[in-house]
Amino acid sequence: MGTMKQIAVVMILLNISYSQFSRSQSVDIDEPHTYTPPRHYFQTSSFDEADQDDDDAAKNPLDRGPYFDISASRNVTALVGNTAYLNCRVRNLGNRTVSWIRHRDLHLLTVGKATYTSDQRYQSVHNPQLDDWSLKVLYPQQRDSGVYECQISTTPPVGYSMMLSVVEPITTIIGGPDLYIDTGSTVNLTCIVRHLPEPPPLIQWTHNEQEINYDSPRGGVSVITEKGDITTSYLLIQRARSTDSGKYTCLPSTANPMTVHVHVLNGEHPAAIQGSKGLGSSAVVVTFALLLLVLLATVRAFPVR
Repeated sequence: MGTMKQIAVVMILLNISYSQFSRSQSVDIDEPHTYTPPRHYFQTSSFDEADQDDDDAAKNPLDRGPYFDISASRNVTALVGNTAYLNCRVRNLGNRTVSWIRHRDLHLLTVGKATYTSDQRYQSVHNPQLDDWSLKVLYPQQRDSGVYECQISTTPPVGYSMMLSVVEPITTIIGGPDLYIDTGSTVNLTCIVRHLPEPPPLIQWTHNEQEINYDSPRGGVSVITEKGDITTSYLLIQRARSTDSGKYTCLPSTANPMTVHVHVLNGEHPAAIQGSKGLGSSAVVVTFALLLLVLLATVRAFPVR
């Protein structure tokens, strides 16, 4: 009988130990599980650049395959009519080919050094010393603005997109096209140049098609130019006189010119000057009306029978 009790106690202890072991080995099926890929695995669209750099440094650069040097800006601004360059720098190209594609219509523009489109304004320029494959756009227009992609013929192909903005600078003179100035006052002509990728190197002023000489004996003529995203040039003429009247033109070196007509008044009213401009055309109208009246009177005096 004592032996049976001992066996029962041992069985109870074994059951308790087994149940504790089972609970420690159970898995909650509702608990979310996250898969962490190995460190060397990454997707081209999303990865840790620092990890990639470490891996690349650990192996021979020639084993990396072709890749883009992304140090250059993705945004290129060009003036209408001025040749534009989109620069693509490719490392370890090997026997691969570089092509340029226009995103607007997915048109293939160049393959290697050859132009692949009928629009011969697009050309491929290769600089082997710098590993550059540039897309050259001759006589660009505003319609050429958009996204262009430099593509390497790997499997699958890899690309580097760039944005081309073709802008047309705008030159304006405040208060134009006619300015009326009293004799003895200061003429202040303000020329503003907008939409330039960089300030114009030079802005010239002319008076009646002649470049203004700021050191002339007349004196009192000066120019102040402030360069920036918007460039402004001020032409100042002190103690205005009648000989200062005429056509003044602002000539930025990289933008369109703009002209204003200055009228130095000697006691006249601007309306009188404007009226004198239209005097010739008014005289023509009056003359035509008088001839018409004479013709009508003649017809009445000598009716046709």
